Amino acid sequence: MIKIIRNFAKRILSGIFGKRGEVKLGFYGSPNAGKTSLANKICQDWLGEDLGSVSKVPHETREIQVKEKVMIEKDGRRVEFKLIDTPGIATKIDFEDFLKFGMKKKEAQGRAKEATQGIIDSIKWLDDMDAVIVLIDATANPYSQVNITIIGNLVARKIPVLIVANKIDLKKADMKKVRAAFPEYDVVGISAKTGENIEEFYESLFKLVKKAK
Repeated sequence: MIKIIRNFAKRILSGIFGKRGEVKLGFYGSPNAGKTSLANKICQDWLGEDLGSVSKVPHETREIQVKEKVMIEKDGRRVEFKLIDTPGIATKIDFEDFLKFGMKKKEAQGRAKEATQGIIDSIKWLDDMDAVIVLIDATANPYSQVNITIIGNLVARKIPVLIVANKIDLKKADMKKVRAAFPEYDVVGISAKTGENIEEFYESLFKLVKKAK
């Protein structure tokens, strides 16, 4: 009887996720948009641990970071994710920008080189994603070249997208402007720092998974 139940469960999961098992979920966006902060929030909520370190210095995440078997459950539903946090995408990286944060010239040049390689790796990993969360700073102009480029690449690859506008806890946050910029996409506003609206975000994740079948 136990074997029958297990086989039935496998068939159900197979119907939901196909043969790939856990959903490969990528986090993309500009530097300091909050990708790692959100990934950490998810990992803290469901695993009790962080995925990576966060800093005010741009390009703190310069290598692909992966956390497997992140199981999210809500209202009797569950989905298992492989979270993939990618380095921030930028159209230009200048080592002099890092000097503003107290780095020496050699260290700043090294950071810029690593950041550039991180962007290259991020783009390469796009083809391996089942679904992608595009993090946008709700206090910044959503019509940026980076945002448009990322979403354009996802559309070309037919990868399901959820746009998450982070930092809604800040006064300058403008959700109306973000939604107006991307009317054809699902958009949810959150604060990865305070956890504001995180339940709506998790609900949006389940909707995203359905599109990733």
